Amino acid sequence: MKILYVIPARGGSKGIPHKNIKPLNGKPLIEYSIDVARQLTTDDNICVSTDNDEIIAVVENYGLKVPFKRPDYLATDNCGTYEVLLHAVEHYESKGKKYDALILLQPTSPFRTKQNIVDSINLYTNDIDMVVGVKEVTANPYYNCFEENENGFLRLSKGDGTLIRRQDAPQAWGYNGAVYVINIDSLKQCPLSKFKKVRKYVMSEMQSIDLDTMFDWKFAEFVLKENMI
Repeated sequence: MKILYVIPARGGSKGIPHKNIKPLNGKPLIEYSIDVARQLTTDDNICVSTDNDEIIAVVENYGLKVPFKRPDYLATDNCGTYEVLLHAVEHYESKGKKYDALILLQPTSPFRTKQNIVDSINLYTNDIDMVVGVKEVTANPYYNCFEENENGFLRLSKGDGTLIRRQDAPQAWGYNGAVYVINIDSLKQCPLSKFKKVRKYVMSEMQSIDLDTMFDWKFAEFVLKENMI
């Protein structure tokens, strides 16, 4: 199976300014994702998709050639990952390189491991849409997640409210953003959110750390300082 590894890294970031190249424990954040991809494939199968010259400079200084600069229409706040992934696939296909699957590695998940990706690949078959990294959620829709009803009062999101212990509720999972193994044929047909055949790969709380805010960043620094990974 031929796999393309895509690391999307837009220049704009409101929660953590310049987060994709901000040093975490002395190393630019994006290099964590490059490192893990390099443990699994050669550089010609790793695509950093970015619109930002600073990110391009950091990546190429790390020895990885950036295959293209992302066009402006794919660098807006309204542009989703789906369009970015399709653009990357189309770029390589225009060069005569056809891949069977795509692995999405978001730079904001620095603690995923090579084994996490290998395990996810092993769960993948070409008759499904995607394997995705997940973690068990602490707020469960059958136990302690609520929605407002038409009168503005809270009601349980799912279930009938008879459960008295969280451990009796059905397990619920949340995408952790760390690993996606995507069927390229499925990607060409619809966005990830529309996929019907999705298998989970369960990851630990630490491996699932996702850096979106400065609080997340400080916690990641603490984890590394205390050697908790």
